[in-house]
Amino acid sequence: MMMASDGEGLTELCLEDWWWATDHQAVLDSNRESDSEPDVFRITREWLTAYFAGERPGSDQVPPLHPAGTPFQHEVWNLVAEIPYGMTVSYGELAAELAERRGGGRMAAQAVGGAVKRNPVTIIVPCHRVVGSGRAFGGYGGRLDIKAELLELEGVDLARFDLPNL
Repeated sequence: MMMASDGEGLTELCLEDWWWATDHQAVLDSNRESDSEPDVFRITREWLTAYFAGERPGSDQVPPLHPAGTPFQHEVWNLVAEIPYGMTVSYGELAAELAERRGGGRMAAQAVGGAVKRNPVTIIVPCHRVVGSGRAFGGYGGRLDIKAELLELEGVDLARFDLPNL
């Protein structure tokens, strides 16, 4: 995993083969070479250690998050962060919830999907919990096999999805 910080908050957390990782490699590498590590990296590692141990890190354990994005992307990422451990939500359900919070109207699931895809703080902002409608598994910026592993770790029954050959 790679992470980046602005010195106070986590700005990026991704797998090395994430779709945008190569674009940000220099920033991520510069954080690795620093002699003094920001506290946010320690907090992030503790959160990830607990998560991968099958624990459910609480909201009080989440590192400070400072991802760069548009106001719309932040709205979507905040909704994604509310998806409970072990649960999934469709892009359409996220779009409907966002539209309701904005006072009604409609919101395109595709617009929400575009914001989810650009989530720079994976796992902690659990974009892997966002799925397609019906039996569709949806996409994932890392790899679909990793999305499946994360959901299995959380106890999600993958039999309800039409999974591609992973």
